[in-house]
Amino acid sequence: MKTERLYAITVYLLNHGRTSASELAKHFEVSLRTIQRDMDSLCLAGIPVISIAGAAGGYEISDRFMLDKQYATANDYSHILTALRGFASATMNPKVKHTLEKIARVSKPDDCGIVLDFSVLQEGDSQVLQLLQSAVAIKHTVEFLYTNNNNETRIHNVEPIAVIYRWYAWYLLAYSKVKSDYRTYKLVRMRNLKITDIAFVREHASAEDILKRMDQSDTRIYTEILIKCTKAAKMRIVEYLKGTIIQELSDGGALIKATIVENEQFWMGNLLSLGDEAEIIAPEEIRSRLLDAAEKIVSLYKKL
Repeated sequence: MKTERLYAITVYLLNHGRTSASELAKHFEVSLRTIQRDMDSLCLAGIPVISIAGAAGGYEISDRFMLDKQYATANDYSHILTALRGFASATMNPKVKHTLEKIARVSKPDDCGIVLDFSVLQEGDSQVLQLLQSAVAIKHTVEFLYTNNNNETRIHNVEPIAVIYRWYAWYLLAYSKVKSDYRTYKLVRMRNLKITDIAFVREHASAEDILKRMDQSDTRIYTEILIKCTKAAKMRIVEYLKGTIIQELSDGGALIKATIVENEQFWMGNLLSLGDEAEIIAPEEIRSRLLDAAEKIVSLYKKL
């Protein structure tokens, strides 16, 4: 157990750089004293652990150190296989399936009790997905016609960084030369996509680092809403709007609190689909927006 933890600490420090003793203790669920003893053990084993004092201090491993061998347990391989099977189910990429086959050959079958089936993600335009992955690999810009949330359509020419799946949809993370900044573009809103002959004009950080910075500077407007709903609508609001039940009502219904992004339409479509099973209590502005949308629908159908 200790040997596995020492190896895991070594890998963690190599991946994350300088880390405080308290962070390591929390991550590995041991005491500070145990971490200190582990550092002594690593030093005795020849691992060049550097201890730095001060508020910004912690432990790190010399940049010159390289792990000659990678040690993985049966559980590690089980987790890798589970993740790869999920990845393979989400794409039609033959390279992913080839990787899955190679890992499966060198590891013992071990069911971790989880199946990740992302085959529903194949329902999008797989050709667009593969085209973008090719552009990322060769580092060439892509051009496409794009319609944004405000229903504005124009041609974009961007440097693609990665294709990502988040918020229940496929997106392209890319560098916009017009905006001189990173942007995400929803694949379903793209048309006439093509790879250009223009190579990237700059080096980019990893997709993970870029997304982390974007998430920290999120400019979207979030609003908390209060919904009164019937028993039949309760679980749908919890599931689709990630609502939190704050009060159960005597008729089986509930008061539910949820957070929405104001300039997105997902939440409005879900609430309208519930009809008279759900009512926004507050804030008044969001209540009025929903009422206005409902009246326009009624007006449209009354013309028939």
